[in-house]
Amino acid sequence: MKSTTAALLIAAAATLLWLQWPASGQAPRPAELSKPGIPKAVPRPAGDGKTDDTAALQAAIDAGTGRLDLPAGSFRLTQPLEIRLEKTGPFAVVGSGSTRLLMEGAGPAIRIVGTHGGTAAPATLKPGVWDGQRMPLVDGLEIFGQHPEACGIELDGTMQPTITRVTVRGAKHGIHIVKRNRNVQISDCHIYDNRGIGIYLDGVNLHQINIVGSHISYNREGGIVCRGSEIRNLQIGTCDIEGNQALSGRPAANVLLDVTTGSVREGAIVGCTIQHDHDAAGSANIRFVGRPQEPMMVGNFSIANNVFSDVAVGIELNYARGVSITGNTFMECYDASVHAVGSSNLVLSGNLVDRNPDYKDEVSRNMILLEKCRDSIIDGCHLAAVNSPDGAIVLKECTWCQVTDCALLECEATRVKLQGCEDCRISGLLVRKRADDPAMTPVSDEGGHRNRIDP
Repeated sequence: MKSTTAALLIAAAATLLWLQWPASGQAPRPAELSKPGIPKAVPRPAGDGKTDDTAALQAAIDAGTGRLDLPAGSFRLTQPLEIRLEKTGPFAVVGSGSTRLLMEGAGPAIRIVGTHGGTAAPATLKPGVWDGQRMPLVDGLEIFGQHPEACGIELDGTMQPTITRVTVRGAKHGIHIVKRNRNVQISDCHIYDNRGIGIYLDGVNLHQINIVGSHISYNREGGIVCRGSEIRNLQIGTCDIEGNQALSGRPAANVLLDVTTGSVREGAIVGCTIQHDHDAAGSANIRFVGRPQEPMMVGNFSIANNVFSDVAVGIELNYARGVSITGNTFMECYDASVHAVGSSNLVLSGNLVDRNPDYKDEVSRNMILLEKCRDSIIDGCHLAAVNSPDGAIVLKECTWCQVTDCALLECEATRVKLQGCEDCRISGLLVRKRADDPAMTPVSDEGGHRNRIDP
C-alpha cells in the first residue's frame, strides 16, 4: 500500500511540474519570467492595469520562444509590442479570452513585421520567410486604446497573418494593414467603437484577405476601408457591419474601396448585415470610388445575399466595372438603394427593395439610379412602395442598358424613367398601381434615341 501511495504521489508531482513548465516553443507564463532567457533586470509583468508592462512583455517576445501566453489581467503598454519575425521566428500572442492590453502610447499595441517580398505563389517564398515567418497569430484578447494615436494591430510584410477572437475598442484604427502582405485571415473579431477606421487597408499591396464572421461597428471613419492600395481577392463574409460613420466629419461608409489611386479587383461581399446611419451626411453601406479616366480599376466583384438598411445609399458605385449585385435585400435607403455613376458591365438581379410597415418608415426613397452607365442589366428585381418622385428605376444618359422582368408594386410616380438614354431596352414589367394614383405612367422616355420599350 505504501509503495502504491508513493508511486501516486510521484506521478502527481510529475504531472504538476509538467503543467507548470512551458512546453517546447511556448513562452513562459508571467510567474515564470525569471527563468533563463529573460533578462533579470527587466521588470516582470504585473497585469494589474497600473504597472507599465511594456518592457517585460517585449523581453518575453524577444526571448525567441515563439509564443507569448497572456493570462487574465490588464497589461498596461506605453509603446508598441514589436514582433519582428525575422528575429523571433513564427510567433503567436495568445490570450485567455479575458486578457486586456491597455494601449497608453501612440501606435499599435501589437506590430508584426515580416520581410515577405514575394506573392502568394509558393515559388516566390524564400525558405527563411516560410520557415521563420509563416502565420503569425494573435488570438483571444482585447486591446483598449487609451491614447489619441493608439491603434490595435498593425501588419507589415507578413505571410498568412491570422487574427482571431480579438476585440479592439477605443483606438484610432482597429487593424491597420500596410505596405505588403499576403493571405491575411481575420475572423471572429469585434472591432468596435474606434475613433478612426475598423479594418484599414492603407497603401498596401495585398492578395488574398478573408474577413469572416466578425462584428465591425461604430468606427467613426469607416468599417472596412481601402485607400491607395493594390488588392486582389478581398472576401468579406457573414459579418455584421454597422454604424461606421460619424454624424460630423467627411462622409464615410461601412465598406469603402477608394481607388483614386491604386486598384481593387476580384472580391466578394456576401451574407452580411450592413446598416446605419442615415443621419450621417453622405452615408453609404458600400461605396466604390474609381476614377473617370480609368473606369475599370475597381470591380470584378460579387455583392450577394446581404441585407442593407438605414443609410443614404445602400450601394454606391463610382466608375466601377464588372460588379454583380444579386439576391440582396434593401430597405430604408433614404436617397437610393443602388446609385451607380460612370460604371459598366453591372448586373442587378433578383434583388428585393421593400418597405416593411412595421418599421414605420415613410420617407426613404429606395430607388435604383444609374447615371452615365453602359452595358448593364437590371433583371428580375422586386421593388415595393418606392417613394421617389423621379421614378423607381431611373436611367440617365445610359447606353446599352436594359430593365427586364421586374415587379414594381405601388411605387410613386413613373415606374421606370429614361433620360437622354440610347440603345436601351425596357420589357416584361409587372406594375401594380397605387390606389391614389390611377393615372401613373409605367415608362417614361425623355430625349432618348433607339430605345426599345415593351413594358
